Amino acid sequence: MPVASDPKLPALGDLGDAPVHLDVVPGPLGPDDLAAIDAYWRAANYLSVGQIYLLDNPLLREPLTLGHVKPRLLGHWGTTPGLNFISAHLNRAIVLRDLDMMAVWGPGHGAPGLVANAWLERTYSEVYPDVGHDTDGMRRLFRQFSFPGGIPSHASPELPGSIHEGGELGYSLIHAFGAALDNPGLIVACVVGDGEAETGPLAASWHASKFLDPVGDGTVLPILHLNGYKIANPTLLARMPAAELRSLLVGYGYEPLFVEGDEPGPMHQAMATALDDALDRIAEIREAAQHRDVGRPTWPMIVLRSPKGWTGPKVVDGKPVEGTWRSHQVPVAALRENPEHLAILERWMRSYRPEELFDEAGRLVPALAALHPRGDRRLSANPHANGGRDQRPLRLPDLAAYAVAMPSHGRAVAEGTRVLGRYLRDVLALNAEARNFRVMGPDETLSNRLDAVFDVTDRVWRDAILPTDEHIARQGRVMEVLSEHLCEGWLEGYLLTGRHGVFACYEAFIHIVDSMVNQHAKWLKASRALAWRKPVPSLNILLTSHVWRQDQNGFSHQDPGFIDFIANKKGDTARVYLPPDANCLLWVMDHCLRTHDRINVVVAGKQPAPQWLGVDEAARHCTAGIGVWEWASNDGGAEPDVVMACAGDVPTMETLAAVEWLRRRIPTIRIRVVNVVDLMTLPSPGMHPHGLDDATFDSLFTRDRPVVFAYHGYPWLIHRLTYRRTNHAGIHVHGFVEEGTTTTPFDMAVLNGLDRYHLALAALEWSTGLGARVEHVEEELRDLLALHREHVCATGEDLPQVRDWAWGEAAAPADMRVAIDVVAYETGPGTRPT
Repeated sequence: MPVASDPKLPALGDLGDAPVHLDVVPGPLGPDDLAAIDAYWRAANYLSVGQIYLLDNPLLREPLTLGHVKPRLLGHWGTTPGLNFISAHLNRAIVLRDLDMMAVWGPGHGAPGLVANAWLERTYSEVYPDVGHDTDGMRRLFRQFSFPGGIPSHASPELPGSIHEGGELGYSLIHAFGAALDNPGLIVACVVGDGEAETGPLAASWHASKFLDPVGDGTVLPILHLNGYKIANPTLLARMPAAELRSLLVGYGYEPLFVEGDEPGPMHQAMATALDDALDRIAEIREAAQHRDVGRPTWPMIVLRSPKGWTGPKVVDGKPVEGTWRSHQVPVAALRENPEHLAILERWMRSYRPEELFDEAGRLVPALAALHPRGDRRLSANPHANGGRDQRPLRLPDLAAYAVAMPSHGRAVAEGTRVLGRYLRDVLALNAEARNFRVMGPDETLSNRLDAVFDVTDRVWRDAILPTDEHIARQGRVMEVLSEHLCEGWLEGYLLTGRHGVFACYEAFIHIVDSMVNQHAKWLKASRALAWRKPVPSLNILLTSHVWRQDQNGFSHQDPGFIDFIANKKGDTARVYLPPDANCLLWVMDHCLRTHDRINVVVAGKQPAPQWLGVDEAARHCTAGIGVWEWASNDGGAEPDVVMACAGDVPTMETLAAVEWLRRRIPTIRIRVVNVVDLMTLPSPGMHPHGLDDATFDSLFTRDRPVVFAYHGYPWLIHRLTYRRTNHAGIHVHGFVEEGTTTTPFDMAVLNGLDRYHLALAALEWSTGLGARVEHVEEELRDLLALHREHVCATGEDLPQVRDWAWGEAAAPADMRVAIDVVAYETGPGTRPT
């Protein structure tokens, strides 16, 4: 019923009140259905405004006062009514068609509406019993939003039914397609905001439909929401001429269905029509694909154009608000400074007529409660949005079948990633029936020497396939596109819905998705604090074609800094592994594929390289994460003259070459070799759960002897990780110091001081008590560096003694025990925290 006029309040027309009677226009909704869906929309809008503004008086049972209003008004109104409108119509479709549907909401700052709908569906009260489905629960719902101790102003892991944070724009459509992969019964409705549509990742995401299998995968229904504005500027797609916008979307491969207007009655009918048409078209495509190759279908999408801040105040302080950028956040903000603003807020909230929507106890009235789906058909309760409907562990093969045979340490040569490719091939084969494992990468599976996977699968491709194409097919478990954003986002959506995978990327270009990985890390951290959130398989990132063997591509391809970025994440999330050889790489990747709720970064080379550990040795060494290689050491368990530490495949090789050289020239020198696989063993346990206790760390690195540490990445990270250690001042790190070019492999190491000669010089510089021979040996090392420079510039090749070097018997006497000293975690031998 209409609200009685009040001379103290602004005129009704200035507030955009919802109409008392809806215009009935032709469409699939009868008069009662139209009234019901509009009332449900009004209920969601009312709850959304309440979350932004109110601490108390949730149903306005008494006149609104400043005591009922939050002291700090935070939140985003502008996109919210559009999201509520979409949600009401998706509910109708789910109920009518019994759809298995989940939603990805790109405009994550529309969280007031998303939370409101979860509460209306009662999922919110099931997950959080203290926020009940009654007046007191509504009060708690309002109070907690953007309030200390409450929930954020954007979609977050705390929101039931969400896999998408939405605080950073650009990733919604990629996540939606990742969720749809290998989920043939699932429809993922993805709302893309028009501001979000301006981002690079989203612009590339439209191409994701070109990889979707209409038989084996689910379906993504994009809903492009054009409300015209970002924070303070118009949006490109909203201002684009209609014909141009249609051409753009058709050019991307979609059949756009347009819903445009601002009158609720006609808009409800238009949205219901468009959604019915889109779902009919999806069903037709999927049915046809059961009987013939449909190539790449033209999938439908919906373009919803509605006013920003729809149903909110039209004018505030004489300035237009609804339909403008001024409605983006809090449309009426100066409540304490301007009494008229408080009156506008009250009139705005009463315009939704809450007395018609909620009963005396504060519950949604039964006629409206009957509109939303039940059980796990609710958008806020779909199991796919909480770890998957049927999360299965991977079947993994026996590592021994792929191990590199070791006649002796350093005598075998192998390409690490090629060995790993054979392992991943069989992971794909073992899980082919379950269809729960994929390999993603930006056109680099072959380049990264993982091509053994093509023995059992192909790259998925829905467009034309030419006779000259290789390993391209309509179905495939490998997904390649030259967009790191798409590869990363697909995998995130795939993992968050309960499946497994690996993202392989050139090391230098993984930075393209720094921000995506950052958002995923935050999601995992917040999720672990929620008992109702199921664990999800870990994000496994394989970095290869790394800094030390990008000599052919030059400086642009030489950057190991992603490790530093990951090391900044919380210890219960971040893992960094630097396997020194192929057998260690096998163990590390097998371990990573068994973990959940982690970001595992594995750095491994693809070029032929010496192999150091047999499969059993590798298992023991990697289980510990760090250890003394006694077969390469000669300290006999006593205090060494110098500790030579290494982390990474090339640093390990250069360290061992330096050790051998030093022992040949100075037989009396006592050297301990420590190899680090798990970088996170270096910080103290208080900084990372994998950190060694101080006593164990000191037993490896000593309390006072010099440590020459050859490290894969930027040296200062090692200093940061070890700054609390007793012998921190004695640790001297060699790594990448931003010196690079197109040159030979060994020259890359020389340019950065990571080569065997510089490492040997450092060992001599920092060691004491080695006698008079040191000066002569140092001169010899400098001569070798000069000889290298002359030779490489004259021939374009490394010195033969460098190029053909192999770990020799002189460095490992026959009577030396051929084993490794495994330092176990405090949890005991053979165990390891994940």
